Amino acid sequence: MRTFTTFLTMFSLAFCYAQQDENTEIDKLREQITDLRHSFNRLQKNLDDVLWYDKVGDVAFIDKVYLTGPPKADRVEKNKTRQGYGNPFRFQSYIFIPKDVDATKKYPLLVLPHGGVHSNFNTYYTHIIRELMAQQYIVVAAEYRGSTGYGKGFYESIDYGGLEIEDVYASRNYMVENYDIVDDSRVGILGWSHGGLISLHNVFEHPESYKVAYAGVPVSDLIARMGYKTQRYRELYSVDYHIGKSAYQDVEEYKKRSPAWQAHKLQTPLLIHTNTNDADVNVLEVEHLIKSLKAEGKKFEYEIYQDIPGGHSFDRIDSKKAQEIRLKIYKFLAGHLNPPKPMNTVKALRKAAYRF
Repeated sequence: MRTFTTFLTMFSLAFCYAQQDENTEIDKLREQITDLRHSFNRLQKNLDDVLWYDKVGDVAFIDKVYLTGPPKADRVEKNKTRQGYGNPFRFQSYIFIPKDVDATKKYPLLVLPHGGVHSNFNTYYTHIIRELMAQQYIVVAAEYRGSTGYGKGFYESIDYGGLEIEDVYASRNYMVENYDIVDDSRVGILGWSHGGLISLHNVFEHPESYKVAYAGVPVSDLIARMGYKTQRYRELYSVDYHIGKSAYQDVEEYKKRSPAWQAHKLQTPLLIHTNTNDADVNVLEVEHLIKSLKAEGKKFEYEIYQDIPGGHSFDRIDSKKAQEIRLKIYKFLAGHLNPPKPMNTVKALRKAAYRF
C-alpha cells in the first residue's frame, strides 16, 4: 500500500511538472504571437507611410520627425535603476505643408491627433489632409505614445487621457518653434473620437496655445464608457502597463481623464459634433460633456445629428452628407484661423479631396 501511495505521489508530481512545462510553453507561444503581431503592425505602418506620398504628395510637402514628450509614468516604467530612466519619451509626428505656400508669409497651423485605442495616423485621413492643404493650413499629426506600428515597447507606453496629451502639445510647440511659416497666433486643434478627447484636453490644459478647437464624436466620459463597453475593452485600460486599475478600483483616475468632468477649464472657442447612432462613442457621453459645459456657463457650439449614415464616422466618410458636415467644420475653424484659401462650397471640397 505504501509503495502504491508513493507511486501516486510521484505520478502526481510528474503530472504537475509536465503541466507547468506545458503552461510555460503556452506562455512563450503567446509572447511570440504578440511579438509577431507587433512586427506585422510595424510593416503595415511602413507601407502606409509610402502611401502618403502617393495619395497627397501632389499637394503637400510631407515629413516625419522625431520629437520628445514627458518621461513615461512611473507605473509604466518601474525599473528606476535602468540607464536612461526618466528620459523624455521619444515619438514621431507627421508634418504636411501645402506645396503652394509662400516661404515669406505665415500660415495657420492645425494640430490633428488621430483616434482609436492603440491606432495610428494613417491614410484613412487622406481626403481630410487634401481638404486642409487646399485651404493652406499646415498640419501636424503626432504618433503619440501607445500608437500602433512602432513596436511593443511603444504600444505599452499608452496613457489614454494622460501624458499622450502632452505628446500632442509637444508637436504643436515643435511646429511653432521650428517653422517660420507657422503663425503662432493662428493655431487650432481638431480630432475625432479619441482624437476628440485629446483635442479637448489640450485646450483645457493649454488654453493660451489654441485659437479654436473641434471635437467630433469625442470620448467624453471614461467612467460611463467602462459601464457600457465589454470586459475585453475595459482591460485595455486596466492592464498593468496602462492605468493599472479598473474604474471600480480608482474612479477618480478615470474621472481625471474624462473631458466631461473637466468642462470648467474651457476657455477656447469650441465646436462639438455627435451622432445618435454612433456604435462606438455612445451619444450619452457627448451629451454629458455638453450638459457639463452648459452647467459651467461656457460658450461653445454643438450639433447632435440624428441617425446620420456612417455612425461613428458619419462626417469623415466620402458621402455627400459627410462632405457637407465637414464644410461646416472648416467654416467654423476658418472663422478663427483665417486660412488664405477658405473653403466655401462642397464642390470646392470635392475637387480638393477627390480631384473632380
